[in-house]
Amino acid sequence: MTAEVLRVPAELSAREPAEQRAPGRGRDAVRLLVSRGTAEPAHHAFRELPELLSAGDVLVVNTSRTLPAAVDGRIGDGRGRGEPVVVHFSTRADGRYPRPEAAAGDWAVELRTPDGRGSTRQRAGGPAGTVVRLPGGARLTLRAPVDPGSVRLWWARVSGAPVADVLHRYGRPIRYGYTDRDQPLSAYQTVFAVGSPDGGGSAEMPSAARPFTASLVARLVSRGVQIAPVTLHTGVASAEAYEPPYPERFAVPPSTAWQINAARAGGGRTVAVGTTAVRALESAADGAGRIRAASGWTDLVVTPERGVRAVDGLLTGLHEPEASHLLMLAAVGRAAAGGAAFGDALCRAYAEAVRQRYLWHEFGDLHLVLPV
Repeated sequence: MTAEVLRVPAELSAREPAEQRAPGRGRDAVRLLVSRGTAEPAHHAFRELPELLSAGDVLVVNTSRTLPAAVDGRIGDGRGRGEPVVVHFSTRADGRYPRPEAAAGDWAVELRTPDGRGSTRQRAGGPAGTVVRLPGGARLTLRAPVDPGSVRLWWARVSGAPVADVLHRYGRPIRYGYTDRDQPLSAYQTVFAVGSPDGGGSAEMPSAARPFTASLVARLVSRGVQIAPVTLHTGVASAEAYEPPYPERFAVPPSTAWQINAARAGGGRTVAVGTTAVRALESAADGAGRIRAASGWTDLVVTPERGVRAVDGLLTGLHEPEASHLLMLAAVGRAAAGGAAFGDALCRAYAEAVRQRYLWHEFGDLHLVLPV
């Protein structure tokens, strides 16, 4: 991207949900930038999505629920003294987690510093052995960095109460400084979200699906567009640090595998709703792009060099220039352009988004990448 596109003005951060920005608006009252191959981007309202897709296309959606993953804590002696922190609970390890440094029951967490305005700012984690006292008598002990080259995320063990109980009683949605105020957890749930039998979920909302409403889904289905579910529980965002995504838990059910394979055999397109859906699908695809039922952990990083095998299009938010998600976007765009380089088209699309005052982040506008 050019230096011009790399600079996204701070005022283009969506500070509140679309339905709060003006009376009478709904979640779907956002804009949609559309890229087709290497052509110039086009501007649409998100509500026009059904007219931009075709009968036989499959929209693949992430059904993970957003957790109230931010909890206040204090590093100190338990008598009201010590450093206040906010713990962002990211990912719970189990016996199948692919990295040996994590023990079953550990949580990857990020410690943040309260900024006095209801949100937080970054701080370094550690050292190992640091104890954070949580509400209700629970204690969190840092064990080791998730990535030895970074001090941001740490593996931690919680004692004194189940983490699910701590989150349910004392947690709130993760909020960053570009938003105006706290929002209820319902503002961070998508219309596709369902509960997980083990209480799992996402630290941050699979936000590409947020603008969907029940009525919009009904319009899509009435036009012959299919909806196929996958699950991928997302960890905390790493978009501003050039960090690749960490392993995440996913599931692609047999019905979704059959649905996508049948649709593609009939000429339908697979359009992923969000980068999380891309990661889940590509983790379940063979070399020929055929989807199989799969579940577990994925550490797949989709890049233009690796390419995509099962995804024809992508509906996603507008990402920060430093985000590793842009590599995935470029990979999908290259496939949509028939193998042509998508980098210049992506630069033009983002430059146009800045010029037209599109909004970034989880409450912002969307970008649809489709084949020519």
